[in-house]
Amino acid sequence: MKQHVYSLNFILLCLSSLFFSASFNMLIPELPSYLSTIGGAEYKGLIIALFTLTAGISRPFSGKLTDTVGRVPIMAVGSIICFICGFLYPVLSTVSGFLFLRLLHGFSTGFKPTATAAYIADIIPQARWGEALGIHGLCFSTGMAIGPAIGSTISTYFSIDILFYSSSLLAFLSIAILLNLKETLVKKQKFQISILKLTRHDIIDRQVLPAAIVTLLSYFAYGSILTLIPDWSQHIGIANKGLFFMVFTISSLFIRFIAGKTSDKYGRINVIKVGLIILIISLLIIGWVQSTSGLLFGSAIYGIATGILSPATNAWTVDLSHPEHRGKAMATMYIALEAGIGLGALLSGSFYQDNMHRVPLLMYGSAVIALIALLYLAFFKKQIEPF
Repeated sequence: MKQHVYSLNFILLCLSSLFFSASFNMLIPELPSYLSTIGGAEYKGLIIALFTLTAGISRPFSGKLTDTVGRVPIMAVGSIICFICGFLYPVLSTVSGFLFLRLLHGFSTGFKPTATAAYIADIIPQARWGEALGIHGLCFSTGMAIGPAIGSTISTYFSIDILFYSSSLLAFLSIAILLNLKETLVKKQKFQISILKLTRHDIIDRQVLPAAIVTLLSYFAYGSILTLIPDWSQHIGIANKGLFFMVFTISSLFIRFIAGKTSDKYGRINVIKVGLIILIISLLIIGWVQSTSGLLFGSAIYGIATGILSPATNAWTVDLSHPEHRGKAMATMYIALEAGIGLGALLSGSFYQDNMHRVPLLMYGSAVIALIALLYLAFFKKQIEPF
């Protein structure tokens, strides 16, 4: 009998993730120009890098807490941090205050996605993990699509402070939905400070390192895009700096569902290879074509690539993991994801320095990094097949 994926808990989880994703993604297009207005133009590379730094640092803790305290409480922590930060941005309006908040805000994605992926693996049968993660990714990506577009609109017609408060509102909705979810961790422990003590075995799940390596290399480009595209869009003549993000996210939505089911049927590695090839092509297009239509076309192709890669790499990580260490396994994959985004943002921002002529070179460089991931899969396939 075919087991049902679309339970009420799963639907609520997807809706919570949509609001959570929109909450922090709606800020991204406006943060580079906002940082310039408060005197921190030279720190644009840190907007994403600091966010991903604390997200990465918190992953081992969120992974351990997910496997001990429970999935639902750790998801709630991530949304609560987003809620708080939205109110603090207008208060801490200096460059140092802004950078501190980017560090704090990063903890949100360090907690919620880790626990969410473990929760999905708990309530969905193994044969349909790819499909379920694809559907969840579709909802998360919907938040990514509508967030930047709504954020730019709010900033244009109202103010940047109203944008920050709107981010908090969406985070609150994410929290409210989580309160209706049933906990799935059977052997729960009460939170104690001693749980936060980590050993080297708690930080990285070595079983999922192949998936983590591919994730790191493939998400380097995303860090570059988050840092460069808002300014690049304006340079080309696109008034709404969130339009690029909306197009690539919309193009990734339905391909996620198809890619997840396809990876269930034909294997994760085969699907990931296809995704990496499309990713390389999209980055070459974004770097080469310097027109509105060309940039949005490249954005759509990039969206297809990410829509293929995300559910397949997530499901591959779950495949490689032990059921009792799913939190740690997902934390390992997300550490790699944040490291890739952070490195891409930091290196791109450092080289960019508001010089538009350097943007194409940075896109080509990101394509080379993605090519390394493809070569890794091609030459080391025997060692990285799922256990």
